[in-house]
Amino acid sequence: MSSRRGAGERRRTTPAVVGGVAAVVVAGAGFGAWAMYGGESGTEDDARTKSAAAEEKAKSGPLTAAEVTSTAQGFLTAWQKGDTAGAAAATDDEEAARALLTGYAKDARIKDVTLTAGTPAGGKVPFSVKATVAHGKTAAPLAYDSALTVVRRAGDGEPRVDWHAAVVHPELKDGDKLVTGEAGDPPVKALDRDGAEITTAKYPSLGSVLDSLREKYGDKAGGTPGIELRVVRGKESKAAKASDKTLLELSKGTPGTVKTTLDPALQAAAEKQVEGKERASVVALRASTGEVLALANGGHGFNTAFQGSLAPGSTMKVVTASMLIEKNLASMDEKHPCPKYFSYGGWKFQNDDKFEIKDGTFKASFARSCNTAFISQAPKLKDDDLTRQAKEVFGLSMNNWSVGVSTFDGSVPVQSKAQMGASLIGQGGVRMNPLNMASVSATVKAGSFHQPYLVAPSVDGRALATASRTMSAGTLAQLRELMSYTAAYGTAAEAMAGVSGDVGAKTGSAEVDGQKQPNGWFTAYRGDLAAAGVVQQGGHGGETAGPLVAALLKAGG
Repeated sequence: MSSRRGAGERRRTTPAVVGGVAAVVVAGAGFGAWAMYGGESGTEDDARTKSAAAEEKAKSGPLTAAEVTSTAQGFLTAWQKGDTAGAAAATDDEEAARALLTGYAKDARIKDVTLTAGTPAGGKVPFSVKATVAHGKTAAPLAYDSALTVVRRAGDGEPRVDWHAAVVHPELKDGDKLVTGEAGDPPVKALDRDGAEITTAKYPSLGSVLDSLREKYGDKAGGTPGIELRVVRGKESKAAKASDKTLLELSKGTPGTVKTTLDPALQAAAEKQVEGKERASVVALRASTGEVLALANGGHGFNTAFQGSLAPGSTMKVVTASMLIEKNLASMDEKHPCPKYFSYGGWKFQNDDKFEIKDGTFKASFARSCNTAFISQAPKLKDDDLTRQAKEVFGLSMNNWSVGVSTFDGSVPVQSKAQMGASLIGQGGVRMNPLNMASVSATVKAGSFHQPYLVAPSVDGRALATASRTMSAGTLAQLRELMSYTAAYGTAAEAMAGVSGDVGAKTGSAEVDGQKQPNGWFTAYRGDLAAAGVVQQGGHGGETAGPLVAALLKAGG
């Protein structure tokens, strides 16, 4: 019995073993098939590993604090060690970063750099920079604050420093670079007409003017350049009219001296008038010579007084009136049309508040600043008549003034139809600035054009621009009477109240697309002093620019 039970047990066991073997083989066959068609290891752990790797190749979602910190530290550490390749690799623009960081040491001559990271705020990490700038035997400490931002790199989502030139120094724009060396121009000590030094501490709005004087006369005034670390602007910055900027002066150069025509009392008055008015600019001239006695710009930035290019509005009617009188199209005491509307070239022109003057004279239209009184004469004019008058009599729009610093000399392009009509009232394509319009009043007062200048031509032997002709005595007399009447009884009367003596004035308001308020203009003279001003988006010129100009005329005594 025992033998039979053993045999029986063996029979029952054998199929189970065989069955187990069969199962392994099938599993193996199945693996082989998966491997053949799938091409990867079929283990569950391997599948999970590959899936995680795929996810890591395209990271997304908000950056973790650890990613921000490690990326920032990696970048700053490499930069501090002088490992420009390593620092650049931590950014999302290796080529640009490597070039600027290489120049930081080579061109800017900055060494012994210590970078200290601050507390991150999201992806932004502030950091401080302490270093030394060395040029030959001259060295100076450098310290400033900057910041970087960590972002996910496009494509793989890896955390990288979002590269911009401002990471290296906050004054840099993309495309700019840092350079240490001799200053481009020696320093200049600018003097007023009395020989006192002109400084921005004394006259805050003259910063851009002093920069221009250095650029123009630095190599002519007898000075020697200093050593400085400066921002050298790239193409994009230059296109945006950004100038090179000094960041650190390692050694002062020897300044040369340049004497200007500025009158200290008038300049102080001009500064006071634009103080707190960011969009205000004024200029005062000596009518008989063209000497610039004062200029000031609110906001202390762009030199709008000399370089602005703005529609002058009705102040341009001084030029237009001289032309109409010369052509016998107007005379101050003769009847002249001033309807509510006048259509020309497909445009319908109107007066402020749609006023009209019935049976009025040209003097009344000029004093009231009637637009239609001027545009109604457009059909009788040639397209280039105003352009020629501006150039030949008033010296405008020739692009040849040599003032001593950069200026825009006005523009009165040849236009036709409606645009020509608009140009008669200082709109259309006509563009001016306070320097130009002060010169217009100066020409009326002096009887002929004298190119304005800030630095006497004898300083560098330059030639001043001239006009090809003067107005006839009759035309000039009428034009002076028109401006005098406007100052006493017209739109300029309120602003000119209290300005005594031989005076004349004209107001202007220039509509600009997109502005709720027009630009307010005013040009005037008193004795040998001529002045003009603009307040952008200020409204009517008599109420905004008028008081500024009148204050200068009073200050001029």
